[in-house]
Amino acid sequence: MEKKELSRIRLWLFDLDGTLYLGERIFSFTGPLLDAIRKSGGKYLFLTNNSSRSVEDAVKKLARLGIASAKGDFVTSSQATALYLLRAHPGRRLYICGTESLKAELHAHGFPIAGSWREAEAVVVGFDTELTFRKLEDVCRLLAARPELPYIATNPDLVCPVEFGSVPDCGSICAMLRNATAREPLVIGKPSPLMVELAMERWGFAPGETAVVGDRLYTDIRCARSAGVTGIAVLSGETDRQMLAESPDVPDLVLQNAGEIIPYLKG
Repeated sequence: MEKKELSRIRLWLFDLDGTLYLGERIFSFTGPLLDAIRKSGGKYLFLTNNSSRSVEDAVKKLARLGIASAKGDFVTSSQATALYLLRAHPGRRLYICGTESLKAELHAHGFPIAGSWREAEAVVVGFDTELTFRKLEDVCRLLAARPELPYIATNPDLVCPVEFGSVPDCGSICAMLRNATAREPLVIGKPSPLMVELAMERWGFAPGETAVVGDRLYTDIRCARSAGVTGIAVLSGETDRQMLAESPDVPDLVLQNAGEIIPYLKG
């Protein structure tokens, strides 16, 4: 894909961490990029696997970084997890190895939250920045004793980029649980195409008009491939040139950062 072909994209689905900001540092191009998309008549949404925060928390974080947004601007792995659970396991009492924000998000979709592992009818693991050994032990009890219990992970990310490097994400927590129990979760977030499909359906865009922009090949780019949309990798977060050379997930376009999109938007 040539850079000039970016002008045909109307729906931009942006990853957040490593793509538009890094930890608590907003990239200098982020505000101008979003302004340019609006002026071109396009639409952007924030497509994030980060299940440690609710949408309300994400809106507050962007506001703190100087970017105005609304709840409707986000498609999250937490929302996709809730949608899957509503379809497959409605009304089940959930044991959640995740943050209070994730618990509130799923409870708001009608799911009772288990007060202890004994009450659980399904297990959900997310990016838990409030992780304790007690939670890990509770999940191990459930997965070992009840092999029929639904076990869902919000996202497969191994790490979350921060200013000083990376911290363990949901995929790393699930790896610990796999080592202890030999159980694998059903993973809902990127690279599953569900979030992209929700975004296109909600706003009425076709795959040929849609692009996923992100810094991870095994989530963002694989998700774009699964959904049949354009995948644009940026080198401002996790992915570097060596990863690009070795990965089976090949993007349609590689940019140093998302700011390189700006000159190709129709204004």
